[in-house]
Amino acid sequence: MSKKANLVMVSAVVATSVLLSGCGLFGGDKTATEIDPPKDVTYVENEKALETEGKVTKDNTEKDKKAKETTADRKREVYLIDKNGYVVPQTLELPNEKGVAKQSLEYLIDGGPVSNLLPDGFRAVLPADTRVLGTKLESDGTMIADFSPEFATYKKEDELRILQAITWTLTQFDGVEKVKIRINGYDKDTMPVNNTPISKGLSRADGINFDNTGVVNITQTKAATVYYLAQNGKHTYYVPVTKRIKADEKDKFTAIVNELVEGPSSSSGLVTDFNPDAQLVAAPKYADGELTLTFNENIFGSIEGNKVSQHVLDSLVLSLTEQKGVESVAIKVDGKKTLTDEKGKKLTKPVSRPKNVNTGSF
Repeated sequence: MSKKANLVMVSAVVATSVLLSGCGLFGGDKTATEIDPPKDVTYVENEKALETEGKVTKDNTEKDKKAKETTADRKREVYLIDKNGYVVPQTLELPNEKGVAKQSLEYLIDGGPVSNLLPDGFRAVLPADTRVLGTKLESDGTMIADFSPEFATYKKEDELRILQAITWTLTQFDGVEKVKIRINGYDKDTMPVNNTPISKGLSRADGINFDNTGVVNITQTKAATVYYLAQNGKHTYYVPVTKRIKADEKDKFTAIVNELVEGPSSSSGLVTDFNPDAQLVAAPKYADGELTLTFNENIFGSIEGNKVSQHVLDSLVLSLTEQKGVESVAIKVDGKKTLTDEKGKKLTKPVSRPKNVNTGSF
């Protein structure tokens, strides 16, 4: 399944906003000033271009139109904060409305429509009374999200969480590669509380839930997002964590697998389901979007037979499909002809990324 969901329609944008451009990402510490936008300037320059949100091709197919009526299509990933302070995707079934990008952002607001859907131990990330004034997808894949002035009333320690939640919520949709934030119609060079630079916009490449444990020289590493496990009572869910790995383009897949096997830091509150003796017995092979991994028998962990833990399988697929170009992952075990998942389903074909992450209710 696709890593991203389809955008359907763009939300109407208030007529009290103007377009201004910002300066470089991480390029300064200047604090932006709040200005009331002129009331006679229209935010939308081309309303016809906004009739379909995320419309990458010229025409929507009949199949797309029918799909938006289904329950599956109403499921969206919204990024919330768990009890450990991690920004975590939770899949919620939202009302079938036009403007799914705007709608998804509204489910990030404290006291908003997400209130009755929050899983135990989770909280919304945006300040109460914040309004989403509009969203607009630019031709270069940049989604502009415009918020009311109440957006600026968050706590300092939540600033990066807010940026990550907005960015990862919006980039689940096809065609959205980067996110820029406006407040009351105006671009900002920095975030309003802790001055994080945002003028160039943010993407998934900027990371989420950073863990730089053990990294001495950041210039000799590259960022990679891996998915560990967290526990909330009887419920287990996946948490994306951006780590620094020592790898070049040739061995980045091996480095990511090794991070998953090694597991998170002991102080993180996260766990891994991998047997610590699991390892690749051959170099990963990539071709046409498919990545093939060959493990030793320790990939089975404590499960009898040729079954691979669902948590192990999901962690591998979620982590590796975050890498550009990887659409599916094939798992092999040296000397074993047929593998199955925990439910006994044969893994004869590569496994694609699930459409939704953390779909269980708490």
